[in-house]
Amino acid sequence: MAIFTRRAALAAAAALLAAPAVRAQGAFPNKPLRIIVPYPPGGVTDIMGRLAAEAMARHLGQPVVVENRAGAGGNIGAKAAAQAEPDGYTMLLGTMATQGVNPVLYPDPSFDPRRDLVGVGMMADMPNILVCNPRRWNPANAQEAIARMKAEPGKILFGSVGNGSSSHLSQVMLTRMAGLDVVHVPYRGSSPAVAAMIAGDLDLLFDASATSGPHVRGGTLKPLAITMNRRLGSLPDIPTLEEAGVRGYHLSVWNGVLTQARVPAPILARLQDAFGKAMDGPMLDRLRANFTEPLVIPPAQLQPWLNEDAERWVRIARESNIRAD
Repeated sequence: MAIFTRRAALAAAAALLAAPAVRAQGAFPNKPLRIIVPYPPGGVTDIMGRLAAEAMARHLGQPVVVENRAGAGGNIGAKAAAQAEPDGYTMLLGTMATQGVNPVLYPDPSFDPRRDLVGVGMMADMPNILVCNPRRWNPANAQEAIARMKAEPGKILFGSVGNGSSSHLSQVMLTRMAGLDVVHVPYRGSSPAVAAMIAGDLDLLFDASATSGPHVRGGTLKPLAITMNRRLGSLPDIPTLEEAGVRGYHLSVWNGVLTQARVPAPILARLQDAFGKAMDGPMLDRLRANFTEPLVIPPAQLQPWLNEDAERWVRIARESNIRAD
């Protein structure tokens, strides 16, 4: 009888200790949340982060604040998100760089994005656009630009939005596949890179369609080709690099929301449900209006998709032999 009484007392005490945690999960969320954007304001990831925050807030019933934490090609913000308290209140606007490229560029035994982060939902897929400033250099098309790069090795100033970025990888893939030699000029983010291109400081630049699209549509920048192997619905007149003769060329950039892998299953399910509801018709229209293609992956398929994509980018990063700044 004494043993039973002691066990009963211990069970009652454990239930009392667990009750606040259960109530907290049941009430989730009961305070503002945040999405860490691991890049500076104004870039494509920042745009996607603000769209996600606004849409998820409507379905979570709490504000979702965007926090820009840039540095190390997005690795600083990604690590901060992964190591935050696993209570569901901190998310990350992740990219192919944070999940697949940065582990090659910034190996860190204390942080593994594939181990430490889990998907909440995918938002958009987009190409980079190869652009020029026609006031500096006005090739008729991508074929003419490639021909000049071949004829003048080491003379073309080719910008990127950062070392190890998809912009940089787009350039590395082009130069390797077409046998080119260019001068790489990296910037720290899309905004300064595009500003340099508009100022006439660069010959060519790869930049995400979400940030270069408005300048292309406004006529400030001239598009030569996109990196996807299919044309972009919102800019259907821009040919692909494959159409320009670079056979087999394909590179696209995704953006999605992630959180800590240690988040309790009910809270993760709540976040995924809110995200799924946020990806409604108006959101899809807004994504297309920002020169991207919506990317919808069911939660059950999300983690396998992320793992497979990360493996692909690890391979590309290693084969490209890129180095951190």
